[in-house]
Amino acid sequence: MNLIDLKDLSPSMLTDFVLQLGLPNYRAGQIFAWLYKHGVTDFAEMTNLKKEIRQLLADKAWISSLQPQTIETSKDGTIKIAFQLDDQALIESVLIPEGDRATLCISTQVGCAMGCAFCLTGTMGFSRNLRPAEIINQVLAVKKILATQIVTPEENQEIHEKTGLNNLVFMGMGEPLLNLDNLIIALDILLDQRGLDFSERRITVSTCGIVPKMRELGERTAAVNLAVSLHSVDDSLRSQLMPVNKTYPVDTLLAACRAYPLPPRRRIMFEYILIDGVNDSAEDAKKLVKKLRGIRCKINLLPFNESKNMLYKCPPQARIDTFQQILWDAGFTVLVRTSRGADIGAACGQLVVRPGTKTTGDCSSISDNG
Repeated sequence: MNLIDLKDLSPSMLTDFVLQLGLPNYRAGQIFAWLYKHGVTDFAEMTNLKKEIRQLLADKAWISSLQPQTIETSKDGTIKIAFQLDDQALIESVLIPEGDRATLCISTQVGCAMGCAFCLTGTMGFSRNLRPAEIINQVLAVKKILATQIVTPEENQEIHEKTGLNNLVFMGMGEPLLNLDNLIIALDILLDQRGLDFSERRITVSTCGIVPKMRELGERTAAVNLAVSLHSVDDSLRSQLMPVNKTYPVDTLLAACRAYPLPPRRRIMFEYILIDGVNDSAEDAKKLVKKLRGIRCKINLLPFNESKNMLYKCPPQARIDTFQQILWDAGFTVLVRTSRGADIGAACGQLVVRPGTKTTGDCSSISDNG
């Protein structure tokens, strides 16, 4: 008999499971709190449940967890964690501390099928979606890491006592919206006040522009922040950079952004990687201004993080400044993001791991959700 991983169940699904066992529904709340508020992985630790109930649960279910395979700490404090899953697949998460706050970049798939030209993850190919438990367990494992002694190499300062996990960004390996059902279950768990109790304003889901799934995300949970990887508003260029544009071209994507059911005072975040001589000219900036008119948004500019595995280069600072100034002058909120963790391969948008090799990768350094 296949046992059910309780962390694959949303709060409502867990209630249904408990009722099917013939238990009162309030037991689901108790179990949920043990899983996420207390982080237990053994039914024996659920001390407010009768022994017979704990045995019944053990006969029908189990509780998964993730243990870090490797942890690397950058000189700037960024922490990259590799996890090996039950089928030996590897994924990475990236923790970005900033003072008493921290952002965790979470993976939703093993590899990625989107094949973006500037991203190393696509070179892995796509293996499979992560289960809700595998998504949630990244968060739980990192919370445990933060509860232990972590020291930054250069400053030799402990961060565990002063750093809390505040922001979650689904910008790691994979396209989150192509794993939407499992993502929604994970979001339900993350937002539930009885457990991890994250604010929806502190969670951002990123997409390369899967238009039908954007619409579905908005219908099923519009409370979290939406980030859209744009990188060009010229269809020909964007199709070269992001093959998804051939299916959902720029005007179709931006129409979906205009129709997205944003909560009050919330904005879509457009991510724009600046690549030297490719999409970083003043004319590119002016086209971007024209296309984004009327969309409630903010823009994150990310100078390309150079890698020996990529031919692209980072633009000179003067061109970055000019690009930003054009957007500012047009009235947009624009931030330029500095890469974090470059010395351990944990900078912008290129997580990649392969079995039998040392883990290397990158992750967007976005940490100001809301």
